[in-house]
Amino acid sequence: MASIRSEHLDGRLLARSLDDGSPRPPAPPGLRTEEGVSVYVPAGYRPDVAAPLAVKLHGAGGDAKAALRPFLPLADAHGLLLLATDARRRTWDVIEGGFGPDVAVLDTALERVFATYAVDAERISVEGFSDGASYALSLGLVNGDLFRRVMAFSPGFMVVPETHGRPSVFVSHGVHDRVLPVDRCSRRLVPALTAAGYDVTYQEFDGGHTVPPEVAAEAEAWARS
Repeated sequence: MASIRSEHLDGRLLARSLDDGSPRPPAPPGLRTEEGVSVYVPAGYRPDVAAPLAVKLHGAGGDAKAALRPFLPLADAHGLLLLATDARRRTWDVIEGGFGPDVAVLDTALERVFATYAVDAERISVEGFSDGASYALSLGLVNGDLFRRVMAFSPGFMVVPETHGRPSVFVSHGVHDRVLPVDRCSRRLVPALTAAGYDVTYQEFDGGHTVPPEVAAEAEAWARS
């Protein structure tokens, strides 16, 4: 299991992209999963060209592979490296009681990705759905010096002990969501983010607790802008 450092208890990720032009070994395309960590290398990846990286966070009861699966065609089309990790329990640590083990696991996974693949430090994003969206907002604002883009699909809340950096934020929510009602969630979160000075793009849609394909496509286009 990944070692938990004191910084992890505040939600801080310490791993950083080398992005120094140092040579990386060739990496065949495809999905690799080991001990709850999934990495997808897109077709056409070149170890001498820094690629964008997206961290995907699953919802409660989900897993890393499921979080990545819908995005594989998009990753191939845009040369996007993908990373996802399993929550240690049913859902993410901060929702279960506080930052710690899941931050440590993600930090270790990021260190390995940065050491193995050429990653563009200016194009690293984090996104999630439902509990994963709440976690993406929380980690994204705490680690805005790592993540330049944060995408939250139907978030419930955020826990932000201390902010770093100033990432741009995309939030979507269904107006008929019965799991995480929009009035109690995004309609409170988005004004708070805007008041705090974040650049927020907000999309409500006529639907429930889901991510419509057109909203996902809009978010991914926004992330690449």
